[in-house]
Amino acid sequence: MTALTLSTAAAPGLRADVLVIGVAKGAGSKGAGLVVAPGAEAVDQAYDGKLGGVLETLGASGSEGEVTKLPAPSGFKTPVVVAVGLGALPEDEEAGFDGEVLRKAAGVAGRALAGSKKAAFALPLADAADLGAIAEGVLLGAYSFDAYKSTSGERGNGKAPLAEAVLLGAKPRDKAHKAALERATAVSEELNRARDLINTPPNDLNPESFAAIAAAAAKEHGIKVQVLDEKALAKGGYGGILGVGAGSVSGPRLVKLSYTHSRNAKHLALVGKGITYDSGGISLKPAGHNETMKCDMSGAAAVFAAVVAAARLGLEVNVTGWLALAENMPSGSATRPGDVLRMFSGKTVEVLNTDAEGRLVLADALWAASLEKPDAIVDVATLTGAMVLALGSRTFGVMANDDAFRAAVVEAAEEVGEASWPMPLPEHLRKGMDSPTADIANMGERMGGGLVAGLFLREFVGEGITWAHLDIAGPAFNEGGPFGYTPKGGTGSAVRTLVRLAELTAAGDLG
Repeated sequence: MTALTLSTAAAPGLRADVLVIGVAKGAGSKGAGLVVAPGAEAVDQAYDGKLGGVLETLGASGSEGEVTKLPAPSGFKTPVVVAVGLGALPEDEEAGFDGEVLRKAAGVAGRALAGSKKAAFALPLADAADLGAIAEGVLLGAYSFDAYKSTSGERGNGKAPLAEAVLLGAKPRDKAHKAALERATAVSEELNRARDLINTPPNDLNPESFAAIAAAAAKEHGIKVQVLDEKALAKGGYGGILGVGAGSVSGPRLVKLSYTHSRNAKHLALVGKGITYDSGGISLKPAGHNETMKCDMSGAAAVFAAVVAAARLGLEVNVTGWLALAENMPSGSATRPGDVLRMFSGKTVEVLNTDAEGRLVLADALWAASLEKPDAIVDVATLTGAMVLALGSRTFGVMANDDAFRAAVVEAAEEVGEASWPMPLPEHLRKGMDSPTADIANMGERMGGGLVAGLFLREFVGEGITWAHLDIAGPAFNEGGPFGYTPKGGTGSAVRTLVRLAELTAAGDLG
């Protein structure tokens, strides 16, 4: 991880490899040209107030994601200035730039500065919230998964991630600034841990090894952990998890992580789908659809990261994380289409398609979470291709059994910069899952498949418990090029939203 420090030093006198500033597209009173953003005044002055024009000559437009390098002016101890685009200048200039804009800009710079030992960031920083956004952007943007590279600590281009970032304009002794840095560091480090898990090849990450990693982290951060193996799952009647994992030589696990602040604190339960590899089972996926299925445990990774982050931050809330872990493989012992599973709740499910397995492991975990009567349950899963078709690859869908809670989850996601969209649970789609053999089938109508999956999960939430379902199938794994602070591969989608929900629960502002 990139090391972060706060500094009130003046930009010209700071020794670093690079100085990062922000530029924006002018509007209104600023005109239509390039505008140098707050934080870079000293650089602009050194260019006699003509830095915007110089950058335009070099081809800069101020667009988001744009990086322009130029020599630092005379008198500066940093040899290079990197100008990163912030997009359009805010209509309300006094309000400053949106936190997500700053997060993306810092992420772009953090990634572009691979190979640098030390960079100073002089981006617009008006308050502690801006500091937190910039810090998150740097830490997330500089992320590199190099565990399987022949040269450890280097990216594919042979450059190590940015080693140190100094955030200028931040006050090291200011309590709000220190708290913002602490929060950004904890959340980003745990989010990057989730990315590492998602990116780990399935021959090295299976339910047993995932459970061991979670147990080790729990011990480190004072989190109580319970791991149910095959024997314990069978004894407890967890038919969904056992049914999905039946075809694999790697047995399934149900991991319970309990962060307890106090007996009287609010209780938030988080449930994550953890299919460490999804072949589709007997309903085998075709070629072209299974190469990235190591990412099908992204929901469990997000829940794991969020619980640890809550513990690290000492949030005044009780958070329980349930990781439903299994590997979905075809074999002579695998669950077949037509089989009936008796779930932990006692309900029976006719399996019509073994590739609709995520809802089966989640169903058992949701019921287990419900038995503890939490104030709310949120599940996270790479659940359906239908949600990707509906919302694309950068937005997750949110369903719930309570409209106000669904709105609160969407608002929380927006606050932390994660794109989400409220989705309905149409009652007429429930009939399509009626089974002549069992209480319910694991498949329904093809159209609206993401909503059908949500309706299935709702069947396994305890009566009277507020619940939301996050289908992160689109944004959990980025198969394209990196953008903003998002790398190629595992993204850590939903981690920041879950942490924010825990903070809101602690404050009594959720549900």
